Amino acid sequence: MINIEMLSLILAGLTAVASGIVGSFALMRRMTLAGDALSHVALPGIGLALIYSYNPVLGGGLVLLFGTLIIWKVEKISKLNTEAVIGVLFAASLAVGALAFEEAHELVEVLFGGIATVTANEFIYGSIIAAAVIWFILKNRHSLVLALVSKELARTAGISTDRLQLYFLLSFALTVILGMKFLGVLLMGSLIIIPASAARNIARNLNSMLVISSGISLFSVLSGIAVSNLFSFQLGPAIIIIASAIFLITLIWNALSRSS
Repeated sequence: MINIEMLSLILAGLTAVASGIVGSFALMRRMTLAGDALSHVALPGIGLALIYSYNPVLGGGLVLLFGTLIIWKVEKISKLNTEAVIGVLFAASLAVGALAFEEAHELVEVLFGGIATVTANEFIYGSIIAAAVIWFILKNRHSLVLALVSKELARTAGISTDRLQLYFLLSFALTVILGMKFLGVLLMGSLIIIPASAARNIARNLNSMLVISSGISLFSVLSGIAVSNLFSFQLGPAIIIIASAIFLITLIWNALSRSS
């Protein structure tokens, strides 16, 4: 029988793959820094959940999904770009979260991640969400690229760009929610950004970028878990340090390839 630790490991792996795939399109859509800020929108929900002794991931996830809908709607109405809208909501969320955290004490794992065990229900729901995110991105990858190149051209091809943008933002938010138990709200956005940036340095096309990004993300998560267990390091920082080291290696590799 598969034990709880194995379920946690499998879910962490699925989360890593989803992060790599979502991050590739976030990078192409120039949402890297905005994407990191988006994960911080969960802070008020986490703070309130801790105050009232609820599950902080659930509280943060609900607020993040609600915030994602606000971002999509404001972007649609105001015609501001995604980064600007996320920036405004991020600042407001950070302020509200700071007030809520005045009463909360158990923040380290929530903010920076930890070796999180999952229940059977959490594993089932998390796996379904991860599979849905991966399926959506892979199924709609050509539509996402076309909408990135030209929204007018995408509409001509029968693609609803507004709906596609909503689904992509929701996929991003769901991926952040999946990773909050492992990396915390402050670092989960980095797992989406860094592997995709590393893959961009060495990938030759979209498909290879998706594969490489997911592979780097998966390796970083599994290696981070191993290092955290061996040396009692905080899990979130361990994962991000490994991912950052891989990014540096790909950056050097890319520079050497261009000079040769």
